[in-house]
Amino acid sequence: VQLQASGGGSVQAGGSLRLSCAVPGRTLSSRTVGWFRQAPGKDREFVTGIRWSGGEKYYADSVKGRFTTSRDNAKNTVFLQMNSLKPEDTAVYYCAIGSPIYSSRASPEAYYYWGQGTQVTVSS
Repeated sequence: VQLQASGGGSVQAGGSLRLSCAVPGRTLSSRTVGWFRQAPGKDREFVTGIRWSGGEKYYADSVKGRFTTSRDNAKNTVFLQMNSLKPEDTAVYYCAIGSPIYSSRASPEAYYYWGQGTQVTVSS
């Protein structure tokens, strides 16, 4: 299963970016599409997730109120709208598909299909 993430780039602090992740529709059913990020020298970090069926969303505390995830069922695409970006948001962002239970929704180990990552750089 191939996931295609796109939309990364370089912005100044306070700016916005929208990432997209094209997902194979046949794999989704009751799964969750998550966004993770990894900065140099750091562990992969959960950012947000959305359940394909029902649309329940989860956010890391560090991005609540600034980032929004959404999906377009017809286009099998998940979006990550990032506003009020900060330098600490700089990382490679990945989309992933998994079937996490609620308690593991933020764990990378609960996701088994991953995209190739897209770089987001926020300058101060």
